[in-house]
Amino acid sequence: MQASLNRRGVRHGLILLIVLLVPVLWEDMPVVGAMRLAWHDRYQELSPRHRRSGPAVIVAIDEGSLNRFGQWPWPRTLVALLLDKIAAARPAAIGVDILFPEPDRLSPEWLAPSVADTDPRLAARLAKLPRHDAMLAASIRAAPVVLGIAGLERGVLSETAPMTPSLQKNPDGLGTLRRYAAALRSLPEIDAAARGHGLLSADTEAGVVRRVPMVALIGATPVLPLSLETLRVAAGVQAFAVRSGAAGIEAVGVGVSVPTQADGRLWVHYTPHDPSRFISAADVLDSKVDPAELERKLILLGVTALGLIDYQSTPLGERMPGIEIHAQVLENVFDGALLMRPRWAPWIEAFALLIAGLIVVYTVPRLSPVRSTGLLVVLLITLAGGGFAAYRAAELLLDASVPGFAAAFLFAAMLVETLSDANAQRKSLQERLQHEREAAARIAGELDAARRIQVGILPRPELVFPSEHRFEIAASMEPAREVGGDLYDFFMLDDERLFFLVGDVSGKGLPASIFMAVSKALCKSAALRRGQRIEELLREANLEIARENPESLFVTVFAAVLDTRTGRLAYCNAGHEPPFLLGPDGKITRLTGGGGPPLCVLDGFAYAAAEVSMAPQGIVCVVSDGVTESMDESGALYGAARLEQALQRNSGGKGPGAIVDAVRADVSRFAGNAEVADDLTLLVLRWNGPSGR
Repeated sequence: MQASLNRRGVRHGLILLIVLLVPVLWEDMPVVGAMRLAWHDRYQELSPRHRRSGPAVIVAIDEGSLNRFGQWPWPRTLVALLLDKIAAARPAAIGVDILFPEPDRLSPEWLAPSVADTDPRLAARLAKLPRHDAMLAASIRAAPVVLGIAGLERGVLSETAPMTPSLQKNPDGLGTLRRYAAALRSLPEIDAAARGHGLLSADTEAGVVRRVPMVALIGATPVLPLSLETLRVAAGVQAFAVRSGAAGIEAVGVGVSVPTQADGRLWVHYTPHDPSRFISAADVLDSKVDPAELERKLILLGVTALGLIDYQSTPLGERMPGIEIHAQVLENVFDGALLMRPRWAPWIEAFALLIAGLIVVYTVPRLSPVRSTGLLVVLLITLAGGGFAAYRAAELLLDASVPGFAAAFLFAAMLVETLSDANAQRKSLQERLQHEREAAARIAGELDAARRIQVGILPRPELVFPSEHRFEIAASMEPAREVGGDLYDFFMLDDERLFFLVGDVSGKGLPASIFMAVSKALCKSAALRRGQRIEELLREANLEIARENPESLFVTVFAAVLDTRTGRLAYCNAGHEPPFLLGPDGKITRLTGGGGPPLCVLDGFAYAAAEVSMAPQGIVCVVSDGVTESMDESGALYGAARLEQALQRNSGGKGPGAIVDAVRADVSRFAGNAEVADDLTLLVLRWNGPSGR
């Protein structure tokens, strides 16, 4: 049943393992994809990137700047002045994370109509002043400025708006890119003055910015993010290149090649928020900044004042302004610290699950729950450690959460099935054990009944010879098991002659007891039919018993006939233990004559008889080999010598019953706690003389 359980559990486990490979290979499967992203976040939380370079400087319109120059939005002239101040420090390029989609309402042309009725001359003078939007456009045109654009899901694409040209080696591969229907841009006058235009939009995943596009589509036109567009302008490259393959986008070229995922996005390798990246716009406007801090740097201009923008959540569990995320992207590119999730990552994760799953499938049914749980913990630690090691050593994002969860789910399913089947097996074994107990109880009852029957067919002296004085006889038979193969019998052949025998059937238990009953009955039948000579009796019994003996059993027998008038004892020994003859003077001899093989050994064997004359008060003791071959705990035999000593000690004036009891007690003391190995039978006969006592 255990083998069947293992095969069934393994088969079900393999099927479930194949099913669990699906969420591992399905990269963006609902729920599972979020689990994978959260696991990648843990890598960055445990070991964030260390900042090695600072190519980007953020000029932040922060709370201090608003306190110094007033609330946002500022007049375009102030923004133009800020750009002029930055440009004076000769930066490599300026990326502006600000949109100017509407005219400046503080510009003179907007103020003149409002005062025309009250002060026409003031209105005329205002109308002659330069427009703020034109002043900002002039400042942008005079510097290497990149303006931001925002992707829109709906809208009409402007065909006249300037775009950075691009080179596509495989335009068919652009289908994997994030696509926007249109773009929100600054006013055409301002927008046209910039040297580049970078995308500001980035999708969040469960509210967290993990990946930003290195190239996206506005309509059908590829566009770079603000960070890479600023880098392109700084490098003086007129067009950027998009390299794609059969699986999607492979890299974006802006003077340097930036590897990307197939959808054109880059996993941002974050450092914690770093105030050293920031310079307050107020300090720039007040000329408090050393120009060397901005020279040849990539300047990112944006609004960071709380309440004016939405801070973005990062995998590090903190919120930072979007302009800082652009700065971190530039640091990733300059430091070569690019996180990558290879296209083959799902297959590696599936292979890891396959190995872990096979270990679970083949070991859980064979181990205890505690050991199998320990094995699962080791597997999960190995998966997690391998994923973290790949992140630390090679900046690869390999997921251990989905394979680990799948392995744990597989383990739980295997454990439930194993425990369920084990419980069913235990119930089945309990039922079988109950049936066996009931069967054993029935057999025990039947054996007990057989024991009572076997003991019942053995004669009892007080019932057979209630008033006999010429002799006394006592016998005892103790089977080694419930029933035994020893036998004894005694009865009168006529008024003067006593027949008795002791036998020992080969084997033990129920077969021996049945053969014992048959042998006893046939011996008695032969004695009653042919009771004249003891050797003829054994010859006849040998023929009768051997006739129906399919198990080829044999029986040793000592049979004798006592003439109660003279004390003449005629006996024949068919392979049995020689009896002891005790004289009234205490002398003990062995009756070794009248030998022959056990019954059922040789067909038609001519047994020979022997005779001995007993003196009045003489005693004959016949035992089975269960007495002489009884062993103690060390394996030593009781032996004939010890039996002779016991008879010597108990022969003086004691009757046969007392002698039987004394010998049994002596054998029991000798054996101690040793297991009884053979049936134990004794028969003691005392001849009192022709006239009795």
